[in-house]
Amino acid sequence: MKRFVYINDDSRRHSYCDNRISNTKYTLWNFFPKNLWEQFRFVSILYFFAVKWFHLHLNHSIASAAKLWSRITPVSPATTWGPLIIIFIVSASKEAWDDYNRYLSDKKANERKVWLVKDGIRRQIKAQEIHVGDIVWLHENDEIPCDLVLIGTSDPQGTCYVETSALDGETDLKTRIVPSISANLSVEQLEKVKGVVECPNPDNDIRRFDANMRLFLPTIDNEKCPLTVNNTLLQSCYLRYTEWACGVAVYTGNETKLGMSRGTAEPKLTAADAMIDKLTIAIFLLQIVAVLVLGYFGNIWKDTQGLKQWYLMYPVKGPWYDFLVIPLRFELLCSIMIPISIKVTLDLAKGVYAKFIDWDEQMFDWETNTPAHSANNDGTVSYKAQSQDEEALVNAASNLNVMLISKDSSTAEICFNGCKFRYELLDILEFTSDRKRMSVVVKDGQTGKIHLLSKGADEAILPRAYPGQQIQRYLEAVEMYSQLGLRTLCLGWRDLEEDEYKEWSKNFQEASCSLDNRESKIAEVCHSLERDLYILGITAIEDRLQDGVPETIKLLRNAGINVWMLTGDKQNTAIQIGLLCNLVTSEPNSQLLSISGKTEEDILRSLDRALLIMKNTCETKDLAFVLDGWALEIILKHSKESFTRLAMLSRTAICCRMTPLQKAQLVAILKSVGYLTLAIGDGGNDVRMIQEANIGVGISGREGLQAARAADYSIGKFKFLKRLILIHGRYSYNRTAFISQYSFYNLPVMTIIFDKDISETAVLQYPQILQHSQAGRLLNPTTFCGWFGRSLYHALVVFFITVCAYADEKSEMQELSMVALSGCIWLQAFVVMMDTNSFTYPQIILIWGNFVAFYMINLILSAIPSLQIYTIMFRLCGQPSYWITMALTVAVGMGPVMAFRYFRNLYRPSAINILQQIEQSNGSIQPSRNVESAALKSARTNLTNLLSGSRRKRGSDYQPLLSEPAR
Repeated sequence: MKRFVYINDDSRRHSYCDNRISNTKYTLWNFFPKNLWEQFRFVSILYFFAVKWFHLHLNHSIASAAKLWSRITPVSPATTWGPLIIIFIVSASKEAWDDYNRYLSDKKANERKVWLVKDGIRRQIKAQEIHVGDIVWLHENDEIPCDLVLIGTSDPQGTCYVETSALDGETDLKTRIVPSISANLSVEQLEKVKGVVECPNPDNDIRRFDANMRLFLPTIDNEKCPLTVNNTLLQSCYLRYTEWACGVAVYTGNETKLGMSRGTAEPKLTAADAMIDKLTIAIFLLQIVAVLVLGYFGNIWKDTQGLKQWYLMYPVKGPWYDFLVIPLRFELLCSIMIPISIKVTLDLAKGVYAKFIDWDEQMFDWETNTPAHSANNDGTVSYKAQSQDEEALVNAASNLNVMLISKDSSTAEICFNGCKFRYELLDILEFTSDRKRMSVVVKDGQTGKIHLLSKGADEAILPRAYPGQQIQRYLEAVEMYSQLGLRTLCLGWRDLEEDEYKEWSKNFQEASCSLDNRESKIAEVCHSLERDLYILGITAIEDRLQDGVPETIKLLRNAGINVWMLTGDKQNTAIQIGLLCNLVTSEPNSQLLSISGKTEEDILRSLDRALLIMKNTCETKDLAFVLDGWALEIILKHSKESFTRLAMLSRTAICCRMTPLQKAQLVAILKSVGYLTLAIGDGGNDVRMIQEANIGVGISGREGLQAARAADYSIGKFKFLKRLILIHGRYSYNRTAFISQYSFYNLPVMTIIFDKDISETAVLQYPQILQHSQAGRLLNPTTFCGWFGRSLYHALVVFFITVCAYADEKSEMQELSMVALSGCIWLQAFVVMMDTNSFTYPQIILIWGNFVAFYMINLILSAIPSLQIYTIMFRLCGQPSYWITMALTVAVGMGPVMAFRYFRNLYRPSAINILQQIEQSNGSIQPSRNVESAALKSARTNLTNLLSGSRRKRGSDYQPLLSEPAR
């Protein structure tokens, strides 16, 4: 489908939208149902809603419902719905506030002032009032309000510079060029220009714009001029280093390329959340069984014994629904087994975890606090590079006395040993990932000769050498540089006859003007010219590793994390980088298996051979495999199952010559077999991989912020990944595991968000301890059963001690209930104290502050005569029997639990227990005496066993390291 944009013509705007943008998630009409639906993703919320709805439905559909409800519970339906409504209100309020802030941001953008030109008159309007076909006039540092086709600039050469970091995250400025058809128009002509732009319907491809433009008489004849993305100014970019520029609005509002790219990312449900949902379902099933069993025996007791008890006032013959009363009572009592507040508690905890990452000074990159936009070489050359490779090549040439003096859209001037040379730029054959090369056609300003200059990958340039040229030495140079881990580039050129160029230029123009399959047609025309090249030589660029990369990868591998490298580099270059960063080693017990071949059969045979070696090799041998993009394409087509089995056996892999799509495909394969995947990258070509992974991490670097903005987490340097995973990830998981299970045991507790089971130093020195969390040993059905058993035991302790202690006293029901509640509060405080590993002032205040608040609140309430608990807490606090009951409750409730933990740590200690004992006794994890050395030796043994056991079996309990994405 095509869009025809008529320039400066109000009568032909058609039905295109205005420039009003909207990033809000809700409207006034859909907020309630949409937000409600999103909250129902959580099983606990859905469960409570179903329970309350059942009660409400029962209350309205059965005759004498009020009597039935009063017989089930003395509490009104409004009271039972209260907590659920509060949860909904809290979550909805947060969503509403976030959406309101988005609305205010949109309002500010929509109402900012911009300059519009209409029939030669400039006037200021609101940005939201721009329509398709309008001419927008921009000044330096203006934000571009919509997608424009550039038609004029203040630069005589017809160029301007734009900052696109808000669009694609790349910090280098981009050069934009006025189309040739409007390059010579004066300011007066630009203000009154008429014409039409033929372009595709709106899409989100920010790197492609296949369109044509014609200007109407009397401005110019109606020659068709091709347009590309280099002729556009896209929304949210900024005009830099250009006095003014003007353009025609082609896409407006939410139909701009940025607007089409927007969307609400679906929240990721972590494995911890999934486990909590499974446990909630299990408790619900248990609750159903309990309700049926207790309801059945309760009705039997009522028929045989209850009718005889006069004080129960059971009617001799009740209504037909009388058999539902006792089961529904038990259902209402058992409904509190699933804590309704768990979602709010975990959301709050995850928000705090995200802040901990933000506040971590050890993850702050001081070097890139202020990003640099240009590079200078000792004052001899200043050049705005559009890529790091381009910058390196220009600087290297300047060191060889080849200086770039000036460059614009049509000419380039260089100086070599004091002599100046001027070249006219005729055509640019842009780089594509399929062609893997780029060429320019230039005309020598002195001789008038036309030259084709090409650069690209060795496999894209060397096969195009003229027949008879010896290229062996270039192949050897490429091999040598690759062995050194350098990135190579081949250079070639040839002369063009004028007739040959004219014929080719005509075909190139036709292909460039095509709106159907333009890219493939251009590639075919370029292919016909890029041949019979004279190879000039090879360049090699060092892609230096960031500081701390080898140490970080070694630490992560020691933690039991499988590390794969997915890159676009050549195989030899990738292998050398793998060696430099400790991904693979050259030790005798290491082996790198190559999956390659000249034919499909060779590649599939090498895959089978690698799989056989992996299966029959002991775990002590460090094996890895290497393959390129072509081999992967064949494997995924013919033998995906075998490759998947190989992936499951491989701790390390080097995948080179990978396209962005293939990177994402590899991540998807690992996810499909149950692996938790984390993808980290720093460039735009890593975005698809980052989005596909369970956890996406973007590095904010010179290649731009696109990867960081697409990720769940962003860091300044690769080395910070070790703290993100080992420190923040591990602590977050441990805290989430405790909070979620404790919420089922008792009321939610937030003191644990500050807890650290072992020090950061211990975690980094013994990274294998991460396996304890990864294996799901803190949150699984077994640990949950332990918490469930503890809660059942404590419930029985509180019940029987309270009843026995006050059996001979004439106590009111409210007094007995307060004693039992007090026992629960005491036990809760001691349980939290026992399970807390490190105490800080906030934790102490929260734990005992909650304890003190209980007594203060109840003492205040006991002073109000109108309440049922009037004077009760005062009377209890004055009774020695009350305090003895509390002490007995704590002793009986905590004694067996502490004894069990003591003997378990003594005879079956975990690696964490051993490290805790060493830190407590020695104040350090460093060995100092024989006792500590023996303990450390035992810890290493346990860690090794834990690591090997977890590596052999990774089941459904495998847990995430980072509990919630933080953008």
